[in-house]
Amino acid sequence: MLRTQGLRYNYAGEGPQMAFPDIQLDRGQELLLLGASGTGKTTLLHLMAGMRTPTSGHVELNHQAFSELSVAKRDLARGKHMGIVFQTAHFVRSLNVTENLALACTLAGQTPDDSRITSLLDGLGLGHKLNARVDELSVGEQQRVSIARAVVHKPGLILADEPTSALDDTNTEIVLNLLRKQAADAGAALLVVTHDQRLKDHLTDRVELASNPTTA
Repeated sequence: MLRTQGLRYNYAGEGPQMAFPDIQLDRGQELLLLGASGTGKTTLLHLMAGMRTPTSGHVELNHQAFSELSVAKRDLARGKHMGIVFQTAHFVRSLNVTENLALACTLAGQTPDDSRITSLLDGLGLGHKLNARVDELSVGEQQRVSIARAVVHKPGLILADEPTSALDDTNTEIVLNLLRKQAADAGAALLVVTHDQRLKDHLTDRVELASNPTTA
């Protein structure tokens, strides 16, 4: 599903580079990418998602050289094969909850399935928010809608960036269980990127980033 090898990245384009461990992730597998602030977790997620181009090394998605595609082709592949839960939800504010999920389907090249959207939101306790404006939702509701949007098109890979960092223990468990259940239901691989040490008790397969991720 997803393979990375020899990834290096430099924001300035010169000098020391950030160096990352190799990642291998197959459909149905869960992986925790753990590291303190400043270890480049989000940068690595962006490289894996094709939102940044590595200085060296490569990312392989579904046995294809994903990182070597053009930006436009990476965008298309990301929309089709990936679902991403960002730290901050990025909704289209002019669209309601249902329309935001339908848009995710359209960007994945699928015809929106109203029954799936309704069923998914019902399962997340949001059936009464189908036609709500996204800016009317609480932070917790926005988080659940983000999870729904990430899985509505049944992607092969779900990437979650710091999904529990601002949550107490109870809500951390709720959100993680939602992610795992939705990934399992979609038969997707799940990669959780976080500094939250509490998740070590839930996701045993993990990669820990070094405190100093740079190399000359």
